[in-house]
Amino acid sequence: MKYDLVLLHAPSVYDFRKNSLLAGPISDVVPSSPVFEMYPIGLTSIADYLERYGLRVKIINIANRMLMSEKFDVEAKLKKIKTKAFGIDLHWLPHAHGSIELAKIVKTLHPETPIIFGGLSATYYYKELIEYPFIDFVMRGDSTEKLMLLLMNKIESGNTYYADIPNLTWKKGREYFYNPITYVPKDLDDVDVPGYRYTIRSVFKYRNFLDPLPYKGWLQYPNTALLTARGCTQNCLICGGSREAYDQNCNRNSLALRSPKKLIEDIQFISRFSRAPIFILHDLRQGGREYVNEFFSLLKKLKLKNEIVFELFQYADEEFFKLMNDSVPKYSIEITLETHDEKIRRYNGKFSCTNKKVIDTLNFALKHGCKKIDLFFMVGIPGQTYQSAVENIDFCETIHLACNQDPRIFYFVAPLAPFLDPASPAFEHPEIHGYKKFCHTLEDHRKAITQPSWKHMLSYETKDMTRDDIVNSTYEAAEKLNDFKLKYNLIDQEGYQEIKEKIEKSMAYIAKIDHVLSLPENEQAVELAKIQKEIEELNKYSICGKNELKWEVQKNYANFFSLALVGIEQLYEDYAIKIRHLLSPQRRQQFKLDPEHRKMKM
Repeated sequence: MKYDLVLLHAPSVYDFRKNSLLAGPISDVVPSSPVFEMYPIGLTSIADYLERYGLRVKIINIANRMLMSEKFDVEAKLKKIKTKAFGIDLHWLPHAHGSIELAKIVKTLHPETPIIFGGLSATYYYKELIEYPFIDFVMRGDSTEKLMLLLMNKIESGNTYYADIPNLTWKKGREYFYNPITYVPKDLDDVDVPGYRYTIRSVFKYRNFLDPLPYKGWLQYPNTALLTARGCTQNCLICGGSREAYDQNCNRNSLALRSPKKLIEDIQFISRFSRAPIFILHDLRQGGREYVNEFFSLLKKLKLKNEIVFELFQYADEEFFKLMNDSVPKYSIEITLETHDEKIRRYNGKFSCTNKKVIDTLNFALKHGCKKIDLFFMVGIPGQTYQSAVENIDFCETIHLACNQDPRIFYFVAPLAPFLDPASPAFEHPEIHGYKKFCHTLEDHRKAITQPSWKHMLSYETKDMTRDDIVNSTYEAAEKLNDFKLKYNLIDQEGYQEIKEKIEKSMAYIAKIDHVLSLPENEQAVELAKIQKEIEELNKYSICGKNELKWEVQKNYANFFSLALVGIEQLYEDYAIKIRHLLSPQRRQQFKLDPEHRKMKM
C-alpha cells in the first residue's frame, strides 16, 4: 500500500529497550510511560485535514509499538513503507533524542523521501533542525494542517519552489530558507482537533489498529481529549504554552478558539464509540462568559453518558460548578496548584489567589456533584525552597480537613522535569526568575535526556535548589504525601507499602547511579546494565499509585452496533472523498489559504 504521508511518533530515547534510564517520577502524572509514547493530538488533525483532500495519511506510533513488544523491528517496519513524505513530531522536548534518531534511520532506508518536522519544540529549534542532513523541512507554528496540504501538493507535483508557503523552513543544497510565520488562524473550527473521525476511519482503511494507538493501555482505558484553544490567556512563567511563549514562538498574540458548537459535535461523535472520560484541554473560561454558557447549554441537551474532565487555571465560584453539575451527569476537575505559597503562585501565574479561595473552589466543586478532583503540586518552580516544596504536603492536610476529609480529592506531587520549556519566560530569562540553565541548544537537550538518572537529565537548577535538592525534596515530599494518604485512609496498607518501597529504592538507585558515573567510562555501561531490570520496574509509577490518576469507568466502549456503524460511516466518507477527488482531480492543487492570509506578506 502506498501513502502520501506517513506520520511517525518516536520514543523519548530511541534505544530505551537496550539502555534503561531511571526516569523516576517525571511521567507519573501523565497517561504515558517514561518513553512518552503518547503522541501530540496535532498528528490526527493533520491526517484528518489532508485526507479530506484525497491524500492517504498513515500514523504510526513507533514508541508505542516498541513498548508493546520487544520483538517489534522498527527498521523492518519502516523499510516496507512506500510514501511520498515522512512527518516526525518534535512537540515535547523530551523527544529530542528519539525523533532525531528516528529521522536518521528513515533517511538511511529512504534517502530520496523528504522528512518534515513539526511541533512547538521543532518551531523553537527550527534553525538547528534544518541543519541536520536527514531533515528536509521544518513546519513552524501551532496550526499547520493547511500548510501541510500546500507542502504535500508541491512534493507530489515535483515543484521545488517553497518560498510561498508560510511558516516553512527548508533547504536547497547548502542554503537554508526561513519563511516567516504569517499563517496564524484566529479560530479552530475548520479543523478537527483531534481528528477522531480520521482515527476510526484509518483503523478500517489501513487494516491496522495497533499503529495509531495513542499510548500503551489505551484499548483497556480509551481516554479521549478535546482541544478548546491554541494559545493561552495565562502567562505562567514555566510554561512553553503560555501567552508570552506563544507570542514569541508561534507569532500568536490572541487566542484561537474552537467554538462551543464544534466542541459539542466532537463530544457527540466520541460518545458514539467510547464511554471513557473525555478530557477538555484548557480552562473553558478563557473563551469568556458567553462562550462558557453556550457550551454548557449545548452540552446539557446531549444527555451524555461519558464523564467530562475539566481543567481549571484559576479560582472558580459556586455558580460555575452549579452550571457544570446541571449540564452533565458526571464530571471531574484537574487543578495544577503547584504550591501552597500564595506569593509564589501570584508570581508564577497559576491559581493566583488566596489559599482560602483555593479551598472555596474545591468545596464548591464537591458540593455540586464533582466525582473526582486531581490536585497537583510541583517541585522546582520559581522562588521555591527545599522546605517550601516539602511543606506542600502540610497544605494537603489543611485542604483535606477544610473539605471534611472528602476522599474525592486526589493529591499528587511531581518535579518540574526533565526540562524547562523552551520559549517559556523562565527559559528565556532564567536569571530574572531564579534559574540556572544547563541546556541551551537542541543538542544539549538530546544529550541530557540520555543520562542514566532523572537527576542528571534536569536541564536546570534554581537559586534556591540544586539538582540534588530538587531530587531529594521530591522524594521527601512523596514520602510525606504517602504517609498522609495512609493516615486518612486515602490508600490501603498494600498500596502505601508499594509506594514506600519504590521511593526508597529510587533514592538508593539515584545514589548507585551517581557512584557508577564516578567510575571510568569503560566500566559505566557494564555496571548500568546490571541494574537495568530493576530500573524498568522503578519507572512504573514511582511515587504514586498506578490507578490514582484514572477516573472510574464502568464501560469503556459503546455497544458493538454503534462501533460498527461509526466504522461504516467513516469508510463511506472516505469513499465519498475519493469520488470527489476523481471527479475534480485539480481540486487539491487549486487549494489556497483564505483571503486574510493570502494578503499577508510572505
